[in-house]
Amino acid sequence: MQNPQLPTDGNPQRRNTAFQPDPGLLEALAPLQGNERIRQLLKCFGLRTSLVRLKVIDALLTAAGNDRRLGVRGMHSHLLALDIPLSFLSVREVLKRLCSEGVVVLNSDKSYSLHPQAEAVLMGKIEA
Repeated sequence: MQNPQLPTDGNPQRRNTAFQPDPGLLEALAPLQGNERIRQLLKCFGLRTSLVRLKVIDALLTAAGNDRRLGVRGMHSHLLALDIPLSFLSVREVLKRLCSEGVVVLNSDKSYSLHPQAEAVLMGKIEA
């Protein structure tokens, strides 16, 4: 048995396998690009990136894209449906903090949405 980490006698091992991209590669990269935009948004507002903030903002973007609004309970249920195990209190506290920093707005129907300035940062209309 050969150890691939040990040097050979000048004969490099040739592998007969060609690179075959994973069919889901583009789908896997798309959320990373979205997360990078959210990271820049948080940085623009002077906030550190956390998993909870990323997931909450991503859920708000998804809801807005589907013409829906989410309150704390709806947000929590949405995240649980995606197998993201965050407590109700964590979701509520993150939403309150994002509101206090001006990233998110509490609407009159107790739902949350992104502040227009935050949307402008995400769309690239305002530089981070």
